[in-house]
Amino acid sequence: MSAPPAPGTPATATPGTKRTAPVSPLADPAGPTGRPALDWRLRFAALSLIWGFSFLLIKVGTHGYAPFQVTLGRLLSGTAVLALAMAVKRERLPRTARTWGHLAVAAFLLNALPFSLFAYAELTIPSTLAGICNATSPLWGTALSLVALSEDRPTRRRVAGLGLGFLGVLTVLGAWQGFSGLDFSGTAMALLASLSYPVGWIYVRRTLAGTGSSALSLTGSQLFLGTVQLALVTPLFTSAPDGFPLWPTLSVVALGALGTGLAVLLQYGLVTEVGPTTAQMVTYFIPVIATAAGVAVLGEQLSWNTPVGALVVLAGAALTRNRSRATEARASGPRCRKRS
Repeated sequence: MSAPPAPGTPATATPGTKRTAPVSPLADPAGPTGRPALDWRLRFAALSLIWGFSFLLIKVGTHGYAPFQVTLGRLLSGTAVLALAMAVKRERLPRTARTWGHLAVAAFLLNALPFSLFAYAELTIPSTLAGICNATSPLWGTALSLVALSEDRPTRRRVAGLGLGFLGVLTVLGAWQGFSGLDFSGTAMALLASLSYPVGWIYVRRTLAGTGSSALSLTGSQLFLGTVQLALVTPLFTSAPDGFPLWPTLSVVALGALGTGLAVLLQYGLVTEVGPTTAQMVTYFIPVIATAAGVAVLGEQLSWNTPVGALVVLAGAALTRNRSRATEARASGPRCRKRS
C-alpha cells in the first residue's frame, strides 16, 4: 500500500503500481553513471516535508476559501504539474472508455472525496489532528483486507498492529476523558477521508491493473477527472470568492503543485530506485512533520495524549505493513535494481 497523498495522497496509491513499477519522470540519468540528479535520501526527505506540510497548507487555504474551492484549486494545480510531466515524457492518455470510467471512480475515492473531507475537517479541528488521522490509512487498509483482498490476508502480526493502531487513535482522541473538547464532525470527516484512500486503492488494484497505460498517464488522467468533478460540484455549494488573499492563494497553489503534483513524481522516482517498501516509509514521517508544523507555524496546542497516541498509531501501522519479501515481490512486480 502506498503512502497517502497529502491531504494527500496520493493520487498516491497510484493506478497500476501494484503490478508494475512506475517509470519516474524524475529518474532520468543525470550523467554517464546513470544516477538520478538527487540522492534518493534527499528526495525522500523532500517528499516527507511536502506531505507533512500539506495539512498546514489546507488550514491556511481555508482561511480565505471555502473547502470545495481549496480542493478545486489543489486539483487544478496538481493536474497542471502532471500534464507538464506527461508532455515532457510524451505520455499518451488512456484510450478506452472502460479505463476512463474506472479512473472517474478512482478520482472520486482517492482525490475529490478525501481532499474535500480534509478541507472541511480543518475548519473545526487542528491541522495536527488531521495529520494524525491521515496516518490511520494503513490501519483501515488492514481492516478492509480482512474481507476485500483474499490475496492479502492479514497475519497475526498485522492484526495485532491493527488493534494497537486503533488503541493509539483512542489515545489521541482522549477516550478516557469522554472525548471532551473534541469536535466530532471534524474528526469523523478526517477519519472518513483516511478510510477513503484504502477503499480507492482496493478499487484501483481490482480494475486498473494491466490497462497498458503508464502509471503517470493514469494518475494524470485521474487528477484531471477529479478536477472536473470538483468544477461541477463547487459552484453548487459555494459562491465566487470576493478576492484572492495572498497567503491562502499561495497555500492552495503550493498544496496542488507540490503536495499533489510534484509529490507524485517524487514518489515514482523513489519506488523505481529503492522499491515500494522503503518509499512507503514516508508515511511514518508525515504526522510528525504535520504536528511540528502546526505547533511551530500555526501555534496549535498539544496535550500529552496527542503525540503519545500518534506514536502508538504509527507503531500499529508499521506492524500492519510487515510483509515477506515474496509477498512484496508479488505486490510490486518487476522493478529496476537499486543502484549502489
